[in-house]
Amino acid sequence: MKPQLYASTYERLRTEPTWRLLSANTAPEVLALLRFLLYDTERTLPASVLTERLTTELELLRTHGRELGGAAAYYLRDWLQAGWLERRYPEGAEEEEYELSAAAIQALRILDSLQTQRTVATESRLSLVMDQLAQLTRQTDADPITRLEQLYEDRRRIDAEIDRVASGDVDVLEPERAVERLREIVALSRDLTEDFRRVRDQFTDLNRSFRERIIEEEAQRGQVLTDLFAGVDVIAESPAGRTFAAFWSLLTDPEQSAQLESSIDAIASREFTAQLQREERLFLTALTRTLLDRAGSVNDTQTGFARSLRSFVQSREYQEQRRLTMLLQSAKADALHVRHLLRPEHQTGQSLQLSSATYRSVGQWKLHEPVQPITAGALEPDDAPAISLEEVQAVVEQSEIDFRALYAHLREVLTTTSQVTVGGLLARRPPDQGLGTVVGYLALGAKHGEIALDGRERVEWTTGRGHARAAHIPLVYFLAERREEMHG
Repeated sequence: MKPQLYASTYERLRTEPTWRLLSANTAPEVLALLRFLLYDTERTLPASVLTERLTTELELLRTHGRELGGAAAYYLRDWLQAGWLERRYPEGAEEEEYELSAAAIQALRILDSLQTQRTVATESRLSLVMDQLAQLTRQTDADPITRLEQLYEDRRRIDAEIDRVASGDVDVLEPERAVERLREIVALSRDLTEDFRRVRDQFTDLNRSFRERIIEEEAQRGQVLTDLFAGVDVIAESPAGRTFAAFWSLLTDPEQSAQLESSIDAIASREFTAQLQREERLFLTALTRTLLDRAGSVNDTQTGFARSLRSFVQSREYQEQRRLTMLLQSAKADALHVRHLLRPEHQTGQSLQLSSATYRSVGQWKLHEPVQPITAGALEPDDAPAISLEEVQAVVEQSEIDFRALYAHLREVLTTTSQVTVGGLLARRPPDQGLGTVVGYLALGAKHGEIALDGRERVEWTTGRGHARAAHIPLVYFLAERREEMHG
C-alpha cells in the first residue's frame, strides 16, 4: 500500500472514537476516570450511582491541580456523544445504565499493551502457535492414511511417556517458563473476555440491518420475511451468530466446563502461581465466571433481538414502516420532478408572521380598578418568584434576539480562554440589546453551558432609554471543549 493510501486510511481512522479518545486534550484524566469507574471493577453502573461517583472523583482530581471544569452530568453527555460511553435501559431496571463502549475498551487495551513489558518471541507464544498450527493441519487433513500415521505416532509418543513416568521420570516445566506460559494464557483470556463487547455490537448492527432490509430493499425483503415466518432465527444463522453459537456451546458444555474449572484450580495451587501479580491471580480464579457472565450477556442480547425481530414481522409493524418509507420516497421523487420549476431562492408566495416578545418591568404595569372598592389592607412582602432557565429559553424562542451575533462572540472568546461566564462575555462586549442580550446568553447557557449549582453572578446593562440596570442571574460556564457545537 502506498503512502497516500496509508494516509487516507489513517485520516479516516482519526475520526473514530478510539483515536479521538487517545488524542483528546484531557485524555489522561478521561481514561483514568473511565477505567476506574467502569473497567477495573464494575462494568455497568446505574446513572445515579455513576453520576455520584464521578462527581466525587472529579473533586479529588481538582484538588490535585487537574483542570476539569463542569459538572459530572456534562462529562457523561460529552462522553456519550463522543462514543466512549453507551447508555441502555435494561428490562425491569428502575433507571438507565451506563457502560464503556467498544471504542473506549479498545483504547484502554492499547494503553495496557504500551504499559506492559513483554519479551519478544517468547517460548510460550511460539509453542502456542506451533500447537495450534499442528492441530489445524491435523483437523483439516482429509487423507485417511496420513491421519492414521499421525495417530500411530501419537500413540507411540504417549506409550513412551507412560513408561517414563511409570519408572519415576517425571518431566516438570521450570517455574520461570511455567509463569511465562501462564501469563500468556491470562493475556489471551483477557482479550477474549473483552471481545464480547464487540460481538454484542455486531448483533446490534445485524438487528438494524435486517430491519432495513425488510423495509427498504425489495429484492432482499422476500427472503428475510420468508425465513422469519418459517421460524428461522436469522441472527443466529448469520456468520457472527454461528461463530458465537459454537463458542457458547463449548463454554456451556458440562464436561468442557468441568475440565476448565479443574485446570484452573490445579494451576492456582501450584507454587509458581505466586509469582503472578494479584490482579492476574484474581482474574485467573474468576475466569470461568467472567466468561459465563460476559457470554451470557451477549446471548441474552442475541435472543432479545431475535424475539423483537420476529415480533416486528409477525405483528405486521413492518408494513406501516414500509408505507412511511414509500411516502418519503414518493415525496422525494416529486421534489426532483419540480426542482427546475421551483428553486430554493425563488419566492413561494407565502409569508409567515414572525413572533416577538417585549420585556417590560413589572413596575410599569397599571393596577386594575374594579367597580367594587377594595378594602384597604397592609401589603405583605413576598420573595421574588424563581424562574428556571427552561422557562427563560421558552420565552426567548419567541423573541427577536440576535443569536447569530451572540454565537459569534461566544466562539471568538472561547478561542482564547478555556471557560467564560455570562458576566465575562458582557465585560468583553457591552450588550447591544440590553436585557435581550443577557437573556439570550442564558438561553445559550441552558443549551450549551454548565450551570453551577447554587451559584449566581451580578450583571449590568443599559436600557434603550439609557437607564442602568443590574440583576443576579444563575452562574453559567461556557467551556472551550464544547465550542464546536455552538453554531447559530
